[in-house]
Amino acid sequence: MKSGRGSSSTRVARSVLAVGCLGLTLVGNGTAQERETSSLAAARVLSESARISLVTILPGKKVYSLFGHNALRVYDPERGIDIAYNYGTFDFGNPLTFSAKFAYGDLNYRLTRQSYERMVAFYPVEEGRPIIEQVLDLDPGQRETIFRFLEWNAQPENAYYRYDFYYDNCATRIRDVLENALGEGLLVGTADPEGTMRQLLDPYLAERSWLHFGMDAGQGLPADAPATWRTELFLPDRLAEWAAAGRVEDENGIRPLVARTDSIGWTADRMALDPALNWPVFVMTAVLGLVAWITILDLRSNRSGRAWLDAPFFTLLGLAGLLVAFLWFIALHAVTKRNVNLLWALPTNLALAWATVRCSGKGWVEALLWGTAIASLLFVLGWPLWSQEVPLATLPLAVAIVVRTAGLALARRRAGAAAA
Repeated sequence: MKSGRGSSSTRVARSVLAVGCLGLTLVGNGTAQERETSSLAAARVLSESARISLVTILPGKKVYSLFGHNALRVYDPERGIDIAYNYGTFDFGNPLTFSAKFAYGDLNYRLTRQSYERMVAFYPVEEGRPIIEQVLDLDPGQRETIFRFLEWNAQPENAYYRYDFYYDNCATRIRDVLENALGEGLLVGTADPEGTMRQLLDPYLAERSWLHFGMDAGQGLPADAPATWRTELFLPDRLAEWAAAGRVEDENGIRPLVARTDSIGWTADRMALDPALNWPVFVMTAVLGLVAWITILDLRSNRSGRAWLDAPFFTLLGLAGLLVAFLWFIALHAVTKRNVNLLWALPTNLALAWATVRCSGKGWVEALLWGTAIASLLFVLGWPLWSQEVPLATLPLAVAIVVRTAGLALARRRAGAAAA
C-alpha cells in the first residue's frame, strides 16, 4: 500500500475549480441553534462519544447535481453538536453575474456549517438523492484536530476559496483535511484508475448527450491528463471509495479508516443510468448530409450561396468559436487551454455570416472561405493524431464546414471568371 501524504493546513485553507461543486448547494443563514453551536464550538473539547463522518450525497437528475456532493459531519451528542461542514456553498446572486464569473473561472466557494438534520431533510426528501455516511475510525486527537480546523476554516476570513472543477472543490478539500490530520498514518489502498480526467466524467454524463458534447468540446488538452488515485478524488463517490479502501496505522496496528457505513434514502429499486443516444452525432451527420446536398445543387446551378442556410450556419459556428477562444485565451480555467476544436470553431465565421447576408463579392470573402476550409480539413485529417480527445460529433460537423466553405469559394471563383 502507498502512504498518503497530506498537504499543509495552510494550503488546505487558502482561497485559490457552477457547474456545481460536484453537487452545488445554496445554504442560507443558519438557525439560531447553529449560530449558538458555532460560537461555543471553539471553546469545547469533543467528548469520547464524538464521531466524524464522511458524507456522500449521490448524483441527482439536475445539472448541478450530476456529479454528487461531499461534506464532513461532526456529531457529539454529549456536547449537542451535529453539524455538516460543506465546502460546496456559493452565493448565486445575480444570475448574469454568476454565469459570467463561472465562465471566466473566478468563482469563489466557501465552507459553511449547517445542521446535519437540515441536510438529511433536503437531499433524500426534497431531491430524492440518497446519503451515504461513513463513520471514520479516528482517535480522540484526530477528531479534535479535524473539528478545530473545520471551525477555523469556517470563519468568514478563512472560508473562501477559488473553485476549480477538477482540482479544488468540495471533494478535494475534504481529502486534504483528512490527509493533513492523519499524515503518514493514512495508508491508501486504491490504484490509479484507467483513463484521463476527462474520461472520468463519462459515466455521469451518459444520460445527457448534448451536455457531454458541450463539456468535451469546451475542454482542451489539459483535461486529457492521466488520472491518478489522488486526482480522481474530485469526484465525490470516488472519495467515498477511497475512504472505504483506506487504512490507518498507529502504535496499535493497522485498522480500516471507515468503522461503519450507513445510508439514508437508499432504495433497492434505485434506477440505474439509462444511457442516451448520441444525438449530437446523429444531428451533425444530418447537417453534413444537408450541406453536401445543397452545395452540390449550388455548384451545378452556379449559385454562390443561400442566405437562409449560410447565415445561421456560420453564425452558430462563429459564436462557438468566440466561446472556445474566450475559454482558451481569457478565462482562468486551466483545462480549457490548447483546444484543437478552435480549428473548426473559428470566430471569423461571423464575418462569413455577414458576407452571406450582404451578398458580398469582395476578394477577402473567398480568401476567408478557403482559409476556413483548410483549417477544418486539418482538423479532420489530424483526427487520429490529436493528443486531445474530441467529441465524435465534431467529425461530421468539420467535414460539413469543409464541403460548404470550399463549395462557396469555388462558386465565387466561377462567378468571377464568368464576369471577366
